[in-house]
Amino acid sequence: MKKSATTYSMFQVDAFTSKVFYGNPAAVVPLADWISPVIMQKIAAENNLSETAFFTRADHDEVDFHLRWFTPKSEVDLCGHATLAAAHVLFHELDWYGEIIRFGTQKAGVLTVTKQLDGKLQLDFPSRSGKEINIFDALVEALGARPVQLLLARDHMAVFATEADVAALAPDMEKLAKINNVGIIATAPSEQSGTDFVSRFFVPAKGIPEDPVTGSSHCTLIPYWAERLKKTTLLARQISPRGGELECHYLSDKGRVTMAGHGVTFLTGTIFV
Repeated sequence: MKKSATTYSMFQVDAFTSKVFYGNPAAVVPLADWISPVIMQKIAAENNLSETAFFTRADHDEVDFHLRWFTPKSEVDLCGHATLAAAHVLFHELDWYGEIIRFGTQKAGVLTVTKQLDGKLQLDFPSRSGKEINIFDALVEALGARPVQLLLARDHMAVFATEADVAALAPDMEKLAKINNVGIIATAPSEQSGTDFVSRFFVPAKGIPEDPVTGSSHCTLIPYWAERLKKTTLLARQISPRGGELECHYLSDKGRVTMAGHGVTFLTGTIFV
């Protein structure tokens, strides 16, 4: 007799946007209890989105839920858009009763998401300030352009003179995957009134050539631009083909950054494993 499949609910949410087909899509799978990381990885690979988030209810008072994120290739230490997507599912699909959700994570500590009066969800994340390093030829060759400055935190961050420089990048993904085993940020001042800076985020080492809108990269972007522009409240645009906007704040005294945006449900369904 054939064994019956185990079923799980799954949601797909476009994060950092209020319209479907924009922002960054993430899958969200609520779990009663953790399942094998091998199965979670296979689900993420099957979804073939930049991230799939899994969460379980916490059994203690410090946090409300435990949260993990998987790309099609591996588990990651921090993901912004899939955290926003998970919170969106809890607030809008599963009727979470509060205004704040506390997610416990394996490597990023406690992450909070607050529902604001305007409907945006604000993420509170650790900052990851980059240290300036020398520009090296392998990076220039992989990006196909030379930045004016290069920093390194978890990710490399290449700073360019103009938004047009960032928009024109057409990296060699195979070469770029050898530069950093997570990702490479490209950024520049914004040429659009009301926006402070733009960025793109390339993650070929994790099976994501270009991520549409990225929360974790802004953990490095926000401290840099806050210092450079001498302001702590910034509006950011990620200029991928799908595009997205993030309202950002730098809390330097706490070593934290916040970023806020909308989420919108694209689909709900059931998966069979």
